[in-house]
Amino acid sequence: MESITSAVEKVKGLAQEFVKGRESSSRRKPVEILKRLQRESFSELMKLRDRQEKVERLLSFYKASKTNPFQESNTLLRGEVDLLGAVLLMSKVDEEHWDGVDRAGIRTGVDSRFRFETTVRDKDSVGVEFVANQKSVGSNGGDVYGTSLSLSKLFYKANAGDWFSAIAIPFGAQFRDLGLASDFSRQEEKGLTDLSSGPPLLHQHNGGAIGVTVRKSNIIASLAQSVSGMRNEHCFSTFGQVVYQLPIGLKFSFLGLHRGPKLANRNVHIGALAIPVGFSRHVEDDDTMGEPSSPPLTTNTLETGSIALKLESELDEYGRLAGWIEMKQANPKHLQWAVNFSDFSEDAFGWGMSLGGIVEGPRNWDHFQVESYVKFNPSKRFSLKPGVAYIVDGNSRTLALVLRSNWSL
Repeated sequence: MESITSAVEKVKGLAQEFVKGRESSSRRKPVEILKRLQRESFSELMKLRDRQEKVERLLSFYKASKTNPFQESNTLLRGEVDLLGAVLLMSKVDEEHWDGVDRAGIRTGVDSRFRFETTVRDKDSVGVEFVANQKSVGSNGGDVYGTSLSLSKLFYKANAGDWFSAIAIPFGAQFRDLGLASDFSRQEEKGLTDLSSGPPLLHQHNGGAIGVTVRKSNIIASLAQSVSGMRNEHCFSTFGQVVYQLPIGLKFSFLGLHRGPKLANRNVHIGALAIPVGFSRHVEDDDTMGEPSSPPLTTNTLETGSIALKLESELDEYGRLAGWIEMKQANPKHLQWAVNFSDFSEDAFGWGMSLGGIVEGPRNWDHFQVESYVKFNPSKRFSLKPGVAYIVDGNSRTLALVLRSNWSL
């Protein structure tokens, strides 16, 4: 019996140990599974992290070496359509009266301009401008000329911080391109004639030009060099401008332009972008002097130039008073001047007045004109300016009823 009892107890003990082993193994199994999953997930995360780092390195290398400077840049479109019509009341319709209207700067017709400007390299900009116009010429008895939409200007402007900027214009350059404000931002201040556009030297077409502008505190200085070519003639011009801004809202500008003589050669036909540079020396050999040679480069005009003073004052938030005077180098007694006053608020109503003329001497007022208009804003981008202008040019008198409308993009 004892042997049977001991055998039964051994079997019972083995069974209990077997059951305990199964329970302990079942408890350890989920823990082991979790540990294994943790190891596998950590390994996968490390692999994903390595792949992400490789992709980031490739992207940074591509952006630093192979990226296009125009990529991810915004292109700004600005445009305007300007229409001016006038009813001219003259005592006599002749060439003298048409000359007075032309000198007054009444440019009737439609003028359209569109500019595409793209920002590159954070601070630089490149742009093109297209122009189409249908204007009349007063000196030709009201003859109308027009051009279809064509490329009129190409420019690249580089900014090195807030104190220095440079601009390059291969063609279509005007010295007003060095100004502080865009032509489009000044359009709302334009009156009925050219009096409100500033000194004429700013609006002369100069072909290609390069210029630099330096800003220091309240002083701004600009210098530009241009070359204009008409067929086989080339003319070099130098332009300088110094602007002094006062804290009281007063801005004083001094402008100067020096235009060299035109160089011409009838036997040479080159494009407008070609600039001839020659290194010549005098030859004293008699044989050489006796040989026929092609006509050398000659000058067909003398050196000319002009200087101008411009004063601008902001009377209040919307009121602005401006005046300018320009003197020609060829005739210092020939003075052209203008005074403009405008008050353009954000409301639907504004007004402006301008007067100016040409003085040939202390007692000879060869040309005088005055204009006044009101400005209506039916919408934010559309304006109407009806007004009247009175022109005295020599013995001619002209009263013009003018309507200008402007639509901008």
